[in-house]
Amino acid sequence: MRRLTQITAVILTAVLLGMIAAGHAGFVSEASENAGEQEKPESEMTEEEKAEKAAKEAREKALKEAYELPVQTNELKSWPEGPGTYGDAAIVMDADSGAILYAKNIDKHEYPASITKVLTALLAFQYGDMSSQVVVSEQALACLGSGYASIGLKAGNVITLEQAVYAMLLASANEAAYSVGESVAASQGQGYDWFISRMNEKCAELGGANSNFVNTNGVFDENHFTCARDMALIGRALFDYPMFSQICQTQQYTIPASDTVEEHVFQQKHHMLIQGNEDYYEYAAAGKTGYTTEAENTLITLADNGEKRLVCVVLRTYGGHPYTDTRALLEYGFGNFQKVLLEEHDEEMEFSRIADGAYVMLPEKVSFEKLDREVVLHEDGTDDATVSYFYKDMPVGTCEVTVSEKYYNKGKEEVQEEEPEEKKTEPQEEKKDSKERYKAAAAIGIAAVLAVCAAITAVVTNISRKRKEKRRRR
Repeated sequence: MRRLTQITAVILTAVLLGMIAAGHAGFVSEASENAGEQEKPESEMTEEEKAEKAAKEAREKALKEAYELPVQTNELKSWPEGPGTYGDAAIVMDADSGAILYAKNIDKHEYPASITKVLTALLAFQYGDMSSQVVVSEQALACLGSGYASIGLKAGNVITLEQAVYAMLLASANEAAYSVGESVAASQGQGYDWFISRMNEKCAELGGANSNFVNTNGVFDENHFTCARDMALIGRALFDYPMFSQICQTQQYTIPASDTVEEHVFQQKHHMLIQGNEDYYEYAAAGKTGYTTEAENTLITLADNGEKRLVCVVLRTYGGHPYTDTRALLEYGFGNFQKVLLEEHDEEMEFSRIADGAYVMLPEKVSFEKLDREVVLHEDGTDDATVSYFYKDMPVGTCEVTVSEKYYNKGKEEVQEEEPEEKKTEPQEEKKDSKERYKAAAAIGIAAVLAVCAAITAVVTNISRKRKEKRRRR
């Protein structure tokens, strides 16, 4: 029995020693592998490896700096904290009320790249006939530089405006975007420059104030810029055109071969709209991608969850983050705000009519009573007006109203009380003239008094002199 115990002890000892040895060998092996993964000293790197390292470090620094940029809505008291983003600017806007739910540098000038094309599409829907013919010109092809998106259209190809818009929005074809601008302008008896002017005018009409568009496709130009707020306003307007969502939700489109064009097949590029893609988002309704070296990644996304319709724009976003940032921002917008009907809360009764269903969009901790309001009467002389609501200067909703008779008359009285500048200066001029007349009269009066005093002095002096003469005679 004792011998069996000894044998067992020897065997266990041997097993334990083997396990320890194996573990040590494994640790050494792992340590050796990790040592092999360590970065080479810079002195041993090739020039290519040094350049790659520098680019990686610059990218990591840019990512960190972008993420740490301030989010203006996060600075609002009682406002829900929104996510950080790996880009310079971002916005979430409620499409129906115009409320801004998330704001990060929303008025900063940025290059839009190919999301420019959503404004081109907006004007095509407004002015164009989708069945009309588009002839691809040499000028349309001249915009294609190295690396710019194209479906390979050739000068003289003839397609419909609808086909050109599909190519522009799905494949981001730059020659198609140029051709859309040329064609729509021609249908109005105008040239390409007219279309560019209308792009800028349309942006301003929608409330944009920080954009300047010089082409229809977003090909880089230092004078071609926009901002997150302006792009969100453009996206908001596109909800009024169902064809935009129809095009953007198309997974693949074919321009069939004909006597005037070869067959072209292309697919959707916006990952959140591609079914089966890891970035697919069930509430995404439409949108457009963009990228240039100068602009980095840009993305505009329209989303609808059945209760809210939102527009999200991210600009100058780094790496693979435009989709993850957009998803986080849309989830933030859908999850932290609710509609507050105006007809149930505006108790001053200064409006005889409020647009049906009009609302402001507020987070749970911000009450309607904390809002500021601005009413602007329409210039047509009627009692219709636009009312805008703000929470600490952040727009939370706008709507159309008809003001009450009392409010309208009060407004007219206030306008009448504010006299023109010419009339305001009249009393001042009269006062000035009166003062001058007073000075003149006073001067005359003083001169007269002095003259009388001088006369009296002369008489007294004369009398005194005669008396002295009489005394001398005596």
